[in-house]
Order: sequence, then structure tokens, then C-alpha cells
Amino acid sequence: MGTVIAVTSGKGGTGKTTLSGGLGSCLAALGYKTLCMDCDVGMKNLDLVLGMTDISLMSFEDVMSGRVSLADGAVPHPEIEHLYFITAPSTITPESIQVEKMRELMNEVREEFDYCVIDGPAGIGAGFRLAAENADMAIIVAGGDSMSLRDGQRTTAELNKLGVTNVKLVLNRVRKRLLNQLNANADDMIDTVGAQLLGIIPEEEGIMKAGCTETPVVLTDDKNAREPFLRIARRVTGERVLLSKKFK
Repeated sequence: MGTVIAVTSGKGGTGKTTLSGGLGSCLAALGYKTLCMDCDVGMKNLDLVLGMTDISLMSFEDVMSGRVSLADGAVPHPEIEHLYFITAPSTITPESIQVEKMRELMNEVREEFDYCVIDGPAGIGAGFRLAAENADMAIIVAGGDSMSLRDGQRTTAELNKLGVTNVKLVLNRVRKRLLNQLNANADDMIDTVGAQLLGIIPEEEGIMKAGCTETPVVLTDDKNAREPFLRIARRVTGERVLLSKKFK
């Protein structure tokens, strides 16, 4: 049985979609059959991060309704072996999607894939619940600012209400110099959000460049851009990977 991972954030702009694409592409690069699924209904962008905007894609709602099979709806990536993508619908609302249908889809996904990375919408509304309530693991993406961390704390509480107790934290766009100036560290942020740290992604020009050029981060030549996502992917699979020394 595969593992469904919901990537969430308490507020927009934390880099949730970047993490979703980076994690999914790295899991695939490690040899795991991986489905990246955009669940941000009406605000989908995961195709940009994966470099799949030019491919005609069916949505997960097409699969749930029976118009296409999961095998036909999940499109293989043209360059990354083991990576597949299915997009979000554009013409419906999260509230109109039947919870039971989504549960059935996720059970089918677990049978076909080793991992499914769901890029959910920011916030804790209907779209968040749709993405998270069938997840085996949730990853909260937060920045180092107090507002982002407070929102992450609220997200942890909402995930627990949905029965999702395997909750991890990824700190994104971290600048070591700023943390020193604020006399803050990763432990403070972990305590605020109330979730186990899965990884830290530094603020790197290479990551931003990959996003601007619609290049999956695992395909970039910039090791500093690739490595944080690969380390997080390895931890997801159960490997013991130490935190980068620069953030200890």
C-alpha cells in the first residue's frame, strides 16, 4: 500500500507548491512510483513547478466521475521516470466534491503508487479538508516569520481534528543570518508549530530560478537547489538523514 502525503500551509506564499513538486520529483528520482496531485481547485499551479503545462491533462474529478481511469488520468512526466501528475479541476468548487468519492480515489491511488504528494490550498477551508482528511501524512510548510508560524500552529490543530496525527514541518526560505539577528533557531519554530521537523530549505537562487523556468528542481544542475529536497524525500522514505550542519 502506498502513502498519501498532503502538503499544506496556514497561509499563502510559503512555498507549498514548490515543496510539493520538489518532493514528488525527488521521490520519483529515488525510484518510487510517485503521483503528484494538484488539489488546489481553481488556483492550480503544480503543473508549472513540474514543467508539464504543455501536456493535455485530465483532472482528478474526471477520474472520480469515471470519465477516465486513474491509469489514463495520471500522466507520466516526459523526463522523470516513475513520476506522474494529475491536475485539479477548474470549473467546480471544493464544496461540490463528494468526500466519499475522494476517499475511494485515494484508496485506488494507494494501490497503484508508492507515494502520492497532494498539493492542497493554503488555509484551513473546504479545499484543505478535501486534501488532508484522507492523508497518511501531512507536511506543513512555514517560513520563519511569526505570522507564518502561528498559522502553522493552527493548521496542526486542524489536522489533528481531521484525524491526521502524522504531521511534519518543513521550514522554507530560511536565511541563517536573519535567524541569528532575531536570536531565533529551528527549535523555537518547531515548538511554535507543534510538529516534528522534516527538513529545512534555505533561500537559494537556484530554487527560484528552477521555478521561473518551469524546471523540476531534481533536474537542475545546482546542487544547492536539489539537495534540500532530496534530503527531505529520503527522510519521508524512512532513511536517517542528518540535518544540514549550517542549520544546526
